[in-house]
Amino acid sequence: MADLDLAIVVEGLRKRYRDKEALSGLDLTVQRGTVHGVLGPNGAGKTTAVRILATLLRHDGGRAEVGGFDVLRKPDEVRRRIGLLGQHAAVDEQLSGRQNLEMFGRLHHLGSRRAGLRADELLERFGLADTGRKAVGQYSGGMRRRLDLAAGLITDPQILFLDEPTTGLDPRGRTEVWSAVRSLVGGGTTVLLTTQYLEEADQLADRISVIDGGRVIAGGTADELKSGLGGDRIDVVVRHGAQLASAASVLGTAVRTGAVETDEDGRRVSAAVTDRITALTEAVRALAAAGIEAEDIALRRPTLDEVFLHLTGGTPEAAKEAVV
Repeated sequence: MADLDLAIVVEGLRKRYRDKEALSGLDLTVQRGTVHGVLGPNGAGKTTAVRILATLLRHDGGRAEVGGFDVLRKPDEVRRRIGLLGQHAAVDEQLSGRQNLEMFGRLHHLGSRRAGLRADELLERFGLADTGRKAVGQYSGGMRRRLDLAAGLITDPQILFLDEPTTGLDPRGRTEVWSAVRSLVGGGTTVLLTTQYLEEADQLADRISVIDGGRVIAGGTADELKSGLGGDRIDVVVRHGAQLASAASVLGTAVRTGAVETDEDGRRVSAAVTDRITALTEAVRALAAAGIEAEDIALRRPTLDEVFLHLTGGTPEAAKEAVV
């Protein structure tokens, strides 16, 4: 892939805070016009990396280019090409949506007329034209985040950094933001996304980098990462919890592909399979022969949560709190 196709290039990036090395040789490339997701456990270095790329923090070693410019040598050129949306909305609740966008435009020296035109354009683009004159205090959570996204695009940046953009939103608000992000990328914007929702990375990211210990430990599309965990899986939910151990033994013998995972709370056993149809047939027969009642049985792909846990050696709780 030629460098002209890359919006972000990071090589051997290092950053130390006193006795803690936050980044220990981070390598990362992001293709133009795509969403690149960054996942990792708490303290993995994601926020540090974003702050360096946004020219808010200086690194100690390696190099980083954003939009074709070195973040240390040409920080002003980088800033002209980026937008940054943090975890909390930066809009003023007393002002209307349009007034907020006009204010951001004036702060970026667009001039009164141009700021007003840009505000109207962005309100229309993010589905807020009908509520643009309402005070932001009357907006839903999803509407506020869409307005915040619009504010981050007031200068039409080539590259947008989204640091946990849907934290605290309900499912509807999260879906609204996802739709807005897809619209941005459809218009040519490059997005670097850190998120605490693995489903969000699965839904939005063209490629994903998993960071742990200040470096990238795995990367690829969501499907590539899932396939690396062993392809399809078979899940069996037993009707009676007392039969869980027996079900695990029977399933392991039937599919013959290795360890069986057990979830006592969900009365579920799970195992990786290669030949999905044969495995399903054998599992159903073996469970019936053993007198084990299955409440549900299904074939599925591994989830991104399972990939995350496998790569980082974390816990289910860590998978749900995948960034910071």
